Amino acid sequence: MEEEAPKDEVLQEETAPVVEESETTESETNTEETVAETATAAPASKNPNFDVFQWANNVDEVKNNVSVELFLFNKNYTPYKVRYSDGLMQNIKSLFMLEAVEYIIKEADKGLECRDYELSDGEDKVIYRIELEKVGRAETLIHLIEHEYRDIAFFTDNEYEFKRIKGIIARFTYPGENGQESFYIAKGLAASAALKGKLSWELNGESFEPLTADVAIKVPEGNETAIVDGNIIIYNQSKFEKLFQYDYKSQVISEQKAKEIQEAYSLSFPEGLTLNALLEDKKPLVKKLQNIEIGEMKQDQLLDYADEMQLELMTDDDNKIIIMDDKDLGMFVNLLNEDYFVSPVNGKRYEIKSKKLLDEPEGEPPRG
Repeated sequence: MEEEAPKDEVLQEETAPVVEESETTESETNTEETVAETATAAPASKNPNFDVFQWANNVDEVKNNVSVELFLFNKNYTPYKVRYSDGLMQNIKSLFMLEAVEYIIKEADKGLECRDYELSDGEDKVIYRIELEKVGRAETLIHLIEHEYRDIAFFTDNEYEFKRIKGIIARFTYPGENGQESFYIAKGLAASAALKGKLSWELNGESFEPLTADVAIKVPEGNETAIVDGNIIIYNQSKFEKLFQYDYKSQVISEQKAKEIQEAYSLSFPEGLTLNALLEDKKPLVKKLQNIEIGEMKQDQLLDYADEMQLELMTDDDNKIIIMDDKDLGMFVNLLNEDYFVSPVNGKRYEIKSKKLLDEPEGEPPRG
């Protein structure tokens, strides 16, 4: 919800992998079968003692014995498989794996540090680490790739449209001491990274020719995000936050407000749903909650207020306020913020989208 002027409202892509359907080569088939077999064999484990420098050195040692599969994922973090030609293998390894690994190895001798993301402050010579389970969208994406691999469709622009794609992620698999091991490198893709075949030309020597593919994409240079052993390694903080829509400060505020609300009010949620989950990514609601003194309006007062406004805020047999979905949560927060009123002029009910507290009046009213 974007801020508005105060008003009342009546309640009522250098060409990289070309995405196209083609005959599957023997090597592609083998790659798909290999990844399918290891999709559940090498899950992202939780390793709080993960050492990013040791990981980089280990990968550097086996870099010539690594298989790779590409996925695109959309704004809902749904992954799609992508085939690629044998000629792109080295380019993919270079743009994703080697850039990420060699940066750590090279900069380690120059004082590179790895710190917890929660302590990030935009310092130089620092990369950050955060547990995968803390970043819901990234965890969902990895879960789908590892546990629902066989149900993932191949991407075609005619069916899914590249303009809905948010990023590209490469899964690297290699034989480790305890069987197959894997890690991921993810990068964001802007809509401008795509070239439509019908609207683009390619320069071949001295001659322009039609672009033969449906879509060509330019993969961004530079390191962004690696996912290894249940950890997310963040090379570029702003790109990571944009790619997975993760705002740590907002998350902390959200969790604190959720705790305060549950201490002050008796709420009931459907099985599997929590207040923290509902508040996730609800920046307008979290921002509004920042300005509310939680507990100042008691539960009985809030329920009386809802009845007065004739709002469908339900309670269960224990008089707990039932929050079924985003709509109920929005209504609950609006009640806490006293965003509803009945006009003394026309008797209609209004929801105040934005309000400004007036200064205390001075002197007598003009028509007192």
